[in-house]
Amino acid sequence: MGVVPELPVGSCSRAMPVIGMGTSVDPPISAENGYRHFDTAFIYASEQPLGEAIAEALQLGLIKSRDELFITSKLGFDFAERHLVVPAIKMSLQNLQLEYLDLFLIHWPLRLSPGVWEFPTPKQHILPIDMKSVWEGMEECQNLSLTKAIGVSNFSPKKLEEILSFAKIPPAVNQVEMNPFWQQKDLREFCKAKGIQITAYSPLGGVGTQWGDDRVMGCDVLKDIAKAKGKTTAQVSLRWLYEQGVSMVAKSFNKDRMKENLEIFDWSLTNEELNKIDQLPQRKRVLLAPLLGPHDLVLEIDAEI
Repeated sequence: MGVVPELPVGSCSRAMPVIGMGTSVDPPISAENGYRHFDTAFIYASEQPLGEAIAEALQLGLIKSRDELFITSKLGFDFAERHLVVPAIKMSLQNLQLEYLDLFLIHWPLRLSPGVWEFPTPKQHILPIDMKSVWEGMEECQNLSLTKAIGVSNFSPKKLEEILSFAKIPPAVNQVEMNPFWQQKDLREFCKAKGIQITAYSPLGGVGTQWGDDRVMGCDVLKDIAKAKGKTTAQVSLRWLYEQGVSMVAKSFNKDRMKENLEIFDWSLTNEELNKIDQLPQRKRVLLAPLLGPHDLVLEIDAEI
């Protein structure tokens, strides 16, 4: 297993390791397996255990310094208001026992009424974001050196255009669902033209989660490619993402699979294999409506991205 390649993040000096460990279901930190990029969020309730794991890894010498790590967190649904953005990142930093984030994202382009954690959520508590003022709050986080870079998650080209029309600091990253069965071709083209790096979540289809399924891991096309190359199906999916020029966050509780997920950089897919993957049927899997309810704003966001 070699060094994990890095991709630039906006105009900041920090680079992002291509593959990171997702913590939405609170897996253990895996610095000993080579991971240096960790993705969390306020809503995951994994910031505190991740912070404790980072502190322990530093103490044990598994990580030499904080500078080796790339830590992403996200703005909570009920903090998506101008006056709450800076307090929100400070809360995340306290949970993580860190002085700064490498990347802070708006989690979704909507907000919930403060203190409302009811799912499905009553319609009156699901509100649009005042994008201009919230982005000003995100920019303040970067200007205060509370984060090295800022970005968004689950944003469509339409919503990115809105931010770009007034942003003093453009979003560096857009984190979205992406895998061979949801390839995001139009969004990738848009983000590339605007200099926005895409990070793929659910790169293996979210298998084992309540929102995911096994269409990636159970795909015969991917299995056949993996067998022919002496690789795993997961490695083929992750390698495909890497060849699209995106970064990714993957989850696993199995140490062997964690290690395998990093072993994708010393081989490549053929044009024939890429063409086969390109023809896979496309279907979005991560939807807000099952969580929040089929409200107009929710359905609009699901349809756009």
